[in-house]
Amino acid sequence: MPRPHRRLGNRGAERGRGPCSSRRDSDERGIRPSVLGGPEPGGILILGHADTVWPVGTLAEIPFAVAEDRATGPGVFDMKSGIVSALEALTALQDTADLSLLITGDEETGSVTSRGLIEEAARAHRAVLILEPSLGGALKIARRGVGIYRVEITGVAAHAGLDPAKGINALRELAHVIQTVSRAASTEADTHVTPSVASGGTAVNTVPAEASLKVDVRAWSLAELERVDAVFGALAPLHPGAGIAVHGGINRPPMPVESSVVLCRLAQQSAERLGQPELDAVEVGGGSDGNFTAAAGTATLDGLGPIGDGAHARHEWVRLSSMVERAELTAELIRSIRSVDGDSLTIASNEKRERAPRRKETERANGENQESIS
Repeated sequence: MPRPHRRLGNRGAERGRGPCSSRRDSDERGIRPSVLGGPEPGGILILGHADTVWPVGTLAEIPFAVAEDRATGPGVFDMKSGIVSALEALTALQDTADLSLLITGDEETGSVTSRGLIEEAARAHRAVLILEPSLGGALKIARRGVGIYRVEITGVAAHAGLDPAKGINALRELAHVIQTVSRAASTEADTHVTPSVASGGTAVNTVPAEASLKVDVRAWSLAELERVDAVFGALAPLHPGAGIAVHGGINRPPMPVESSVVLCRLAQQSAERLGQPELDAVEVGGGSDGNFTAAAGTATLDGLGPIGDGAHARHEWVRLSSMVERAELTAELIRSIRSVDGDSLTIASNEKRERAPRRKETERANGENQESIS
């Protein structure tokens, strides 16, 4: 286990007074760290991630700093501060026998190595609390599902002046693919299909033999994700001599409202008892590991992390006092969940519009760092 995760595990064991363990995939692609406290049946899972979108060495360029009530630096908002609040919430609770704390290490790149562990842990608990960061303090009660695709096109190179007819233009094929997949977007269903990265060609006087495209898909329902996925599966070249290969697919299922609104109401009531500001609830386009836990059938509430701004951006910051507030809120929410029957923590989908206030929120991100699909 890398030293940062080992230190986190030891601190989690101290806070929760439970055992710490770590798991590594056999393909060595990444660590799946877990700080687990051997929960009683029907316990509560606190979930977060220790990785950031920033490459190693970023701290030398953007160092961690504290000024008055604000901390800045890579990952302070998304989501190092949430881990601190989770640990402090465990400190505030005298009895942690029914609690588990799971911190993963690859959320920002799609949770490829940790997804199975997350889903396994979710099924063993009756509620999942995620301390992902919050813009303005709002809780996240729904998230779009995510699809990530890479399309590779092969043509035939030729001299653009001497023998253009002998070539098969991969960029023309790429243009056709972009138009085809873009038409799969739906205004009515609020489904987004975004061609985001394209490349191709080698020289201005050469018919391009290769081209590639990356596409981001976001949808509120699994049916929509599957509809768009079928469009990618049916892609065919215009020229019979060209080739198209599609990689990727549905990365995260949607996190539906019905998995969150009961927990949201309990959190709002908890905040009121603590004298904290009224909590808003939002539906967001970004994905998290909460998409997996909700799809596993476990009540899930996201956005319990501290307040700040600038996730994935150089100006990332977190309000230090909100770390204390969110730790107190999380602890009080856990006390509330313990008093509620587990079967009543989710609701039927036809009830979801009446159970919690909501507003749409567009999450901001900055494309200047490494690729992230949250």
